[in-house]
Amino acid sequence: MKKGQVKWYDEFKGYGFIIEDSSNQEYFMHVLDIAGKIKGGDEVEFEIEQDKDGRDKACNVRII
Repeated sequence: MKKGQVKWYDEFKGYGFIIEDSSNQEYFMHVLDIAGKIKGGDEVEFEIEQDKDGRDKACNVRII
């Protein structure tokens, strides 16, 4: 599992971004890949998978 911080998340749009701690890489996250409620600034654990276009995105996102 990777760790990072939620850069921002829009509950109404259903998506946001995470900044990974170790690399400062930014990852897209979608509401369907999030366990529970999150908000900007939350510390999270997540995994990486590729979307249908081959781009990396965060999945199995949860607060730690």
